[in-house]
Order: sequence, then C-alpha cells, then structure tokens
Amino acid sequence: MPTFLVTDRLALRPFSEADVDHLLDLDNDPEVMRFINGGRRPTTREAVRAGSLPRFLRHYPCIDNRAFWAAEERTTKEFLGWFVFRPLDAHGSAVVELGYRLGRAAWGRGYATEGSRALIHKGFSELGVERVVANTMTANARSRRVMEKAGLTYVRTFFDEWPDIIEGSELGDVEYELTRADWQLSKSP
Repeated sequence: MPTFLVTDRLALRPFSEADVDHLLDLDNDPEVMRFINGGRRPTTREAVRAGSLPRFLRHYPCIDNRAFWAAEERTTKEFLGWFVFRPLDAHGSAVVELGYRLGRAAWGRGYATEGSRALIHKGFSELGVERVVANTMTANARSRRVMEKAGLTYVRTFFDEWPDIIEGSELGDVEYELTRADWQLSKSP
C-alpha cells in the first residue's frame, strides 16, 4: 500500500477495509474517547464499516488525495492511530482542518506533534494550503499542547451544543490556527 508521508518515526498511509479492527480498538478505548464522547459510548463494527471507514476512504479532488491517514510506527508497522488533514471546502484547499487520534501506547512520545508538523509542511509546501485550523475541548490540555508545539496559535474559545455532556464541556472548545505567512516566518533564519 502506498505511503502518503514518512517522518523519522511515522509512516502515514491510506486507510483500507483491513483497518476496521484498528479503528474499532481505538474507538472503544474509553481514555482515547474521553474528549470525543466521554468514553461512555462503545463503537460497533457496523458503525466503523458504515460510518468511519467511508469518511476515511473519501477522496478530495482539491488536494488530489484523501484526508485521513493511518499512522504506523515506521519500522515496526504497528498501528498507532490516525491523522486528518481535511479541506473544509471540498472544492478548495485554502483552509484545512488538522486532527489526530492516537492509541494510549503512542501518547507522550511526540508522535502527534511529529505527524502534525509533517502534514502542515506538506500542506503549505505542496498542497496550496493557506491556513490550518484545529479544534479541541478547552479541557484537553494534551491536544492543545500538540497544537502549540506544531506551531498553531490560539484563536478563540467557543461553545457548541453536544448531544452528551462530557466532563469539561462546560469550558467550551478552542480553535487554533497557523497561516502560511506565519509558517514561512517561523522557517526564516
């Protein structure tokens, strides 16, 4: 299977039908899902097959590629989780959403930052991206730290309606961003 992006420690590759079990395991870990659904709602195989996987397999013509990538440890090929680098407008790549979901075994090892930085670099240098945005719950300090280490800066706090109340949701969500101009400035000597 072709690899989309390789870093020092990661290989990001397209998802396939063979990834159903990986996604099922990831989405059924209460700690992984804590800031998504409170870790209280189990995911079924059918939900992965009918919901998640079709989203992960979608092709985006504006970037001539997919937006969701399975993340593997480069040398062992161990599934670590996934990254998303999805155009917010299906017809243009000017603004993309960055996201990630990694299994607990990958937490605290810098994989989320490494993958995020690589996708940002590819977006600005090859895909015509002008702005990268990312959102998380205000209470999700680890995800916010990844965004900051990847070069994104805080934009705003906002409040959305969620179907279930999750611990920390009363604090709202935060948006971060990085523009091409700011990214280029950070690369200047």
